[in-house]
Amino acid sequence: MKTRRIMMLIAAAAMLALPLTATAAPMKAGKWSTTMQMDMPGMPMKMPPITVSRCVTKEEAENPQPPKDQQKNSDCKISDYKRDGNTISWTMSCEKQGVTGKGQITYSAESYDGSMQMKMGEREMSTKYSGKYLGECDEK
Repeated sequence: MKTRRIMMLIAAAAMLALPLTATAAPMKAGKWSTTMQMDMPGMPMKMPPITVSRCVTKEEAENPQPPKDQQKNSDCKISDYKRDGNTISWTMSCEKQGVTGKGQITYSAESYDGSMQMKMGEREMSTKYSGKYLGECDEK
């Protein structure tokens, strides 16, 4: 039970990076699919890949912002957010959960790939990201 709780905390922290991949410029405005695959050596169960689709507005594509914490009770913070050409990088810390990490994503107009390495106490986890442009956003 404790192992599962730790995995869920780390997975929630890793999900913080998803908005980052969805708002990095110079992406096209439109619908994007992001797949995240987590690997945590020594854990008894393997997490399946997570794929989400999101509509990126023109403003988001043109004005990259660091990811924002989506969880009410989380103290996770993104720092050292940098953009160098078509690569973005950042560091992350969640003081209450004792999680630290760093990541980077390299993107083009229609795809991106990246990774994030996190540590919680003695446990380490890596996450791989990939994304692809799907086309125009669905009308609401």
